[in-house]
Amino acid sequence: MRIRAVWIGLEAPTAEDCEISITDRGVEVRSTFSGDAVDGAYRLQASSTWEFESLSVTANGRHLQVRRAGNMWLVDDTARPDLHEAREVDLSVSPLTNSLPIRRLGLQVGQSADILAAYIRVPELDVMPSPQRYTRTGACEYLYESRSSDFRRTITVDRNGLVTDYPGLFTREN
Repeated sequence: MRIRAVWIGLEAPTAEDCEISITDRGVEVRSTFSGDAVDGAYRLQASSTWEFESLSVTANGRHLQVRRAGNMWLVDDTARPDLHEAREVDLSVSPLTNSLPIRRLGLQVGQSADILAAYIRVPELDVMPSPQRYTRTGACEYLYESRSSDFRRTITVDRNGLVTDYPGLFTREN
């Protein structure tokens, strides 16, 4: 299955054009993004159960490579033990990365899960651990909470677990 998603960034004016390919072998994402302060692209790979495997991102001419094998994380080929517990990436310019935990966790309405993500700020391309909580509040709604700040939003997704509305941050065009 191939899905094309276009998101508009609301807080920082951006546009993302994303193609998601889902097969028995896994998930591959190819995306471009642009805005007033950033232009770039990324390629993300995940398993068929939406387990993060690798991310290659370019922003404003700079490049970053992030890979996960088991509990070992490599950022530009440097081991990152502080990410040992992380299972996902969270790319600041893209709501697509919210789909990784939403799809992987398979929460029922009313269930919550705490996760650790490798948060990547763009265009800086720095990577830091980010404790987060996802709570499924409805058939197509998830409460996202940062566990290190008071940031929280109710995210609306489509039947594929892709964000359609992330209040104040992103909205899906198609």
